[in-house]
Amino acid sequence: MSSGVSVYKIVDLMDLRNFTDEIDLKKRKIETSEINRPALQLTGYFEHFEKSRVEIIGNVEYAYIKRMDEEEKRQRYTEFLQYGMPCVIFCRDLEPEGLFLQIANEFGVPVLGTGRSTSEFTAELIYTLGEQLAPCITIHGVLVDVYGEGLLITGESGIGKSEAALELIRRGHRLVTDDVVEIRKINEHQLIGTSPDITRHFIELRGIGIIDVKTLYGVECVKEKQQIDLVIKLEDWKKDAEYDRLGLEEEYTEYLGNKVVCHSLPIRPGRNLAVICEAAAVNHRQKKMGYNAAQELYRRVQENLVRKTTEEEE
Repeated sequence: MSSGVSVYKIVDLMDLRNFTDEIDLKKRKIETSEINRPALQLTGYFEHFEKSRVEIIGNVEYAYIKRMDEEEKRQRYTEFLQYGMPCVIFCRDLEPEGLFLQIANEFGVPVLGTGRSTSEFTAELIYTLGEQLAPCITIHGVLVDVYGEGLLITGESGIGKSEAALELIRRGHRLVTDDVVEIRKINEHQLIGTSPDITRHFIELRGIGIIDVKTLYGVECVKEKQQIDLVIKLEDWKKDAEYDRLGLEEEYTEYLGNKVVCHSLPIRPGRNLAVICEAAAVNHRQKKMGYNAAQELYRRVQENLVRKTTEEEE
């Protein structure tokens, strides 16, 4: 589980203005994606007030503040900011007054600003915090965007995951991450894969070393994050093993409690992994659109058997 995201990172991600430069934003943590608009708190009502939430001030709150006299402002600001919330954000380019900033600095509460409308910014902030605070695990694998489908390639070290990813990139698809995949559970149906900052856009090829995909192939060949739609598990081909040849029933693997369709792909010399991965991605996309080739074949076979049986009876 995430232990929180720093206010500094949210400022960077959402391009916020910082009115309190003397406060170290890297030490301030946000631990919930829920936010609050402190209209009631500015009137002096603090029952059930949740101090762990980011506070958003829009036109309504700002207009109410303007109606208060100096003594009332000092009292309300002190009562409000003493709770030490992660930060206070002013929307619509509203400027916090000097008294508010003075008291905020006394209690170590960062004051930030944005030019966006309150409702639009609030929705974006909730989504961003939900993503940053989502449960996260790290696995060994490669994540590639193939025709819009997030294809996670897993398997033992040295089996050919990076080589398959490189061929997919050469065929016009986009790399998200190689070797290390950070998986975040956004909700019960969505897993998002990203790359650690230190390895972003790099691929390791045995015998060659590290290559920079973004530099070699261009920015159109990389992507920052991608929903994981399909898992391809590469494994050594075994003569006596049984492999699914029809695909009538889906197999799944589980990450953070979410199930993802998984195909085991046996590796033999001469198999073009990139083409197979492309076909798997397109086939998965087709299934989501309501067409299953295996079921269609099964239907045709059943109809053919019924027809032959009828003809023999006649």
